[in-house]
Amino acid sequence: MKVTRVEIFDIHCPKRPVWNPVFVRIHTDEGISGVGEAGLAYDLGHSAAASMIKEFAEEMLLGRDPFQTEDLWNLMLRGSFWGLGGGPVVYSAMSAIDTALWDIKGKALGVPVYQLLGGRVNDELRTYASQLQFDWGPEFAKLIHPEEYARAAEKAVAEGYDAVKVDPIMYDAQGDTHFDRTKLFTNKEMQLFRGRLMAIRDAVGADVDIIFECHSLPGASTAIQLGELAEEARCMYFEEPVNYLNSKLHKRVADRVNVPIAGGERLYNRWGVRPYLEDQSLDVLQPDVGLCGGFTETKKVCDYADIYDVRIQAHVCGGPIATMAALHLETAIPNFLIHEHHTYAIKDWNRELCLQDPQPVNGKFRCPDEPGLGIELNDEVVKRSPHVEVK
Repeated sequence: MKVTRVEIFDIHCPKRPVWNPVFVRIHTDEGISGVGEAGLAYDLGHSAAASMIKEFAEEMLLGRDPFQTEDLWNLMLRGSFWGLGGGPVVYSAMSAIDTALWDIKGKALGVPVYQLLGGRVNDELRTYASQLQFDWGPEFAKLIHPEEYARAAEKAVAEGYDAVKVDPIMYDAQGDTHFDRTKLFTNKEMQLFRGRLMAIRDAVGADVDIIFECHSLPGASTAIQLGELAEEARCMYFEEPVNYLNSKLHKRVADRVNVPIAGGERLYNRWGVRPYLEDQSLDVLQPDVGLCGGFTETKKVCDYADIYDVRIQAHVCGGPIATMAALHLETAIPNFLIHEHHTYAIKDWNRELCLQDPQPVNGKFRCPDEPGLGIELNDEVVKRSPHVEVK
């Protein structure tokens, strides 16, 4: 079997212009194709990832055997020059391609990808409703007042979720976003954040888990301030309290906050996660299949984390292919904790991108048993967006 052509889609969603999933579809001479997704659907970088996939396809993919995923992954890592330096553009492109190759292997062998990763370990995947600061429902909203946060949580729980995630510090009292949260918070700010978090706790009761998301905006000192709120609200874990540019920051926070610490969506491959596992500053690792290196590398990262009793919650903030890739990974690993279902994943402008629409039932997912990933692009929709073909 040989790769004959590669399609790359840089998706534009008119209803949400800042949302740009990047898909790849790899075709073979035996009529089998596979799909993958780069993990840069939001904020900046999507077009760079699409261009990087194109360059990889032209230089390293055409004419190759798609079954040789280990060899191809290593070629992209070392033969691209920049792969040995790291970064989301190179690794997201590698991840998209690798995911599509595993999809091809599964289809060719007639088994779901999770079987190739070791088989079904987890029948059901507990799932949480993610990013309540954007509301929970068919429309995007910017939530400011504590009572709005409470209502969003109530809507998620009514759908069967028993865990939710929120970033209560994203917006200030006027609804503005401040990306530098490294200055010490005033008491007035802390009261606003506390009001939002405790409104959710009061609305959902003691039996629903709350995940406190920070998006790496705080500094170490402000993260420790916020950690007091996470403790008071009895949060399940405290996510991305600081950035990854200095790994020692996580250790300082972990030593001062009595809530499990989570992170990892902006760490790429085994080398990236190493310092956080060795100093045991992360309790929950959140690799993104679309950024960490596809299945070839992300499975290794999960096994590496298991040495340190670190649990896995794959980061999922992308199109439906990203959701499906995470489901296959999490089905096959023993250290799975919980699955992330982003509020964007329930929006029509995201759900229409593929023929299949992966959604949990009563707050739980079950990975499909179709060969490969079990998902295909909706050509009627994705071909409205910029796309190129390499052959």
